[in-house]
Amino acid sequence: MKLQTKLTLFNTCSKLVIVFLFILLLPALIKTINLDYTDSRLNKQKERVLSEIKEKGIEAYIQNGSPYASYTLLKEEYMSLEEDSLREFLDTIKDEQRIVELDTIEYRILSHSFNLSNKKYLLEIAKSVETVDETSTPLQNIALQVLLVMILLTILADLLYTHHILQPLGLIIREKLGKRGPSAGIFKEVKTTTSDFRYLDKSIHQMMEHIEQAFLKEREFISNASHELMTPISILQSKIENLFDRKDISEDLQIQLVGMLKTLNRLKRITQTLLLISQIENEQFLKEDSLSIKELIDEVHEEILIRLQDKNISCTIDIIEDETLNHVNRFLLFNLFFNLVNNAVKYNKENGEILITSRKENGHLVLEFKDTGKGIEETDQAFIFNRFKKLRQSSPEDSFGLGLPIVKSIADYHQIGIQVESTVGIGSVFRLIFTALPRTD
Repeated sequence: MKLQTKLTLFNTCSKLVIVFLFILLLPALIKTINLDYTDSRLNKQKERVLSEIKEKGIEAYIQNGSPYASYTLLKEEYMSLEEDSLREFLDTIKDEQRIVELDTIEYRILSHSFNLSNKKYLLEIAKSVETVDETSTPLQNIALQVLLVMILLTILADLLYTHHILQPLGLIIREKLGKRGPSAGIFKEVKTTTSDFRYLDKSIHQMMEHIEQAFLKEREFISNASHELMTPISILQSKIENLFDRKDISEDLQIQLVGMLKTLNRLKRITQTLLLISQIENEQFLKEDSLSIKELIDEVHEEILIRLQDKNISCTIDIIEDETLNHVNRFLLFNLFFNLVNNAVKYNKENGEILITSRKENGHLVLEFKDTGKGIEETDQAFIFNRFKKLRQSSPEDSFGLGLPIVKSIADYHQIGIQVESTVGIGSVFRLIFTALPRTD
């Protein structure tokens, strides 16, 4: 998962948690707000009544000692003023029930006692609790809608800002790490105001320079060493072959010379293979050929037919007839296919099978080489394309394991993907995916 996706996902989840908590607390919060607002209104009404009594006198409400009471039409609010005989002075707001015209109604009641002209009065101003609660649901809905809109806006803002701030990191990954091969090239600083990204950019470039130099030295050494080794190997091979023309050598010596020739031939093959890999990696081969995959596979089959017959292995070829590749190197692709088939023969069992098929998958050509051989240990599968990595299944004749590294080098040179599936005792499948090569269907 990309860093930007992770950050956006985290921001979204954290905001959803906030929304969830807010929804849980919203009823209590709205109720508190409603009560505070109601209490504030009751206090304001009390101040107005007291101010009016101060200006006009108590007679504006109480005449001849009769208590004053006023109700709204639906009994949602009421106000009462009467003489109070209790000694206790009240100044409270609380919920209480009152009987109004035979109806018992719960009110939010402000009770206030005061003295005027040596008399004590009790003022009550009330609002129905039911009307207070009526506004809670609409307020909750409005608050929730506003919160959701704000959350969506903040998520969008986070997404845009995260994309903007991580854009330099994406450029560094694509331009500095997404290149094919360890090539540093000319340093082009990625424009960013984030010091961490600037440091990362410079560090990656320095690392790529060191890796590039190391690879160049390795390739140069392999190429030079391979060239230098071929001459003394050829000389030794010629001298040993000439010894067979002598009549005075014993049979034991001839056997030893044959062993020496076999060893020299193995060394020669290894040297030629290393030289081939070096030439491929240095891109010394031209890709100017057009070829039919079916015809090339048939050529490989004809070349290796004797080895198939020696182990009585059946080889079935089911290739799309009209599949043609352009801008490739015929010699290299022949080596690629030959090595895969050769491996399928070498590690196959007597009377085994090899199946070579092709198909179209997601618009790409897929070529499969399936065998009924020993299979590859799961722990070895990650290393089968490594040079000089000896696997458990390797035979003494191929102990250096350069066949599959050649396959990998040729495939990379032609931008062909490779997938491997293998089960010990059942067999292996090597899958070539032609994703970048021009084709003529």
